[in-house]
Amino acid sequence: MRSSSPGGFITRRMLAFLSALSLLLLFSPAITAQYRTALPGYRYEFPRDHFSHPDFQTEWWYYTGNLKTADGHRFGFELTFFRQALSRDATKTLVWDVSDLYLAHLALSDLDGKQFYHLERSNRAGPGIAGVSESSSRIWNGNWQVILKNENQQLQAVAGEFQLNLSLYSEKAPIIHGQNGVSEKAPGPGRASHYISLTRLATSGSVTLSGNVFQVNGLSWMDHEFFTHQLSADQAGWDWLSLQLDDHTELMLFRIRRKDGSLDPFSSGTFIDASGKTKHLASSDFNLLPQSEKWISPETHAAYPIHWKIVIPSLNIYLNASTLLPSQELSSTSPLSPKYWEGAIVLTGTKNSQPIRGTGYLEMTGYDRPIDFAP
Repeated sequence: MRSSSPGGFITRRMLAFLSALSLLLLFSPAITAQYRTALPGYRYEFPRDHFSHPDFQTEWWYYTGNLKTADGHRFGFELTFFRQALSRDATKTLVWDVSDLYLAHLALSDLDGKQFYHLERSNRAGPGIAGVSESSSRIWNGNWQVILKNENQQLQAVAGEFQLNLSLYSEKAPIIHGQNGVSEKAPGPGRASHYISLTRLATSGSVTLSGNVFQVNGLSWMDHEFFTHQLSADQAGWDWLSLQLDDHTELMLFRIRRKDGSLDPFSSGTFIDASGKTKHLASSDFNLLPQSEKWISPETHAAYPIHWKIVIPSLNIYLNASTLLPSQELSSTSPLSPKYWEGAIVLTGTKNSQPIRGTGYLEMTGYDRPIDFAP
């Protein structure tokens, strides 16, 4: 979702792309026909699959996290790298030729200061301006970058009002979502993504905001998806959550909303236990229930539900998700690009009838107008 999908929908992470390309070009059948689709049976291999997959048209690496200073000041952050393929023309050999467009989205939620900051950028690879390199273990766009080596990562991003300098350590092996190697989003072959997550990244470092340096610790989450097709024409948007509970378990959940108001049966999720073992959740296994509390965007007038109940009877999990900062809507500079809400959340509830708490991230798309990216 990011915009990609819920965790993998064509917009969460695609939203930034639209500021540089028209939908007609981006999803032209003549272009998409050049690329592979996400099909069952893909064999994952690491570290290879942490990096680029140029045979697929769309790819992103999506970092979110909840951080806190020693005296309790709370922040959320988001850093997303996109690769959008435009051509597989082997005759393009000049350094400034564009075969892939690289985009990035950066956001900081000052949860206690009640401020939200976000930026986006787009670049061609050029002479090293942006790219993904397995040989140097690096994903970057200008001075925003992640260096990924085994379980350790370094995340750095410099913006006008703030910067991030974070060390991340993966406490669990990569998680593969879906079934048979694909996370399906719609009926038909290839309407899916290959979807990888690092669900528990122990994080430490600094957040610099308006000249003040905050030393922080917390947890981050990384989603990596690659695909060529995903959504279908009757789907309007989605709600996606990444949840990190205090008992060292995690959940990824998404529900896809159809244009007729119903929920799509391709909604799904994953439960990850403390040892890293996964359980696939079908749409019938859980309920994501928006409550009456809403935040109305002064820009788009979209009404976003910012309080959710999460019910998973088979796991005896009952949670409430809410936010400390209602205004976490990301708006693009492009009039073509839909707006979406993505922000830090806090969790309370019970698991196996015992109290439990946690943190996470919530993404909501299609509330200002239906998403329409299916070719």
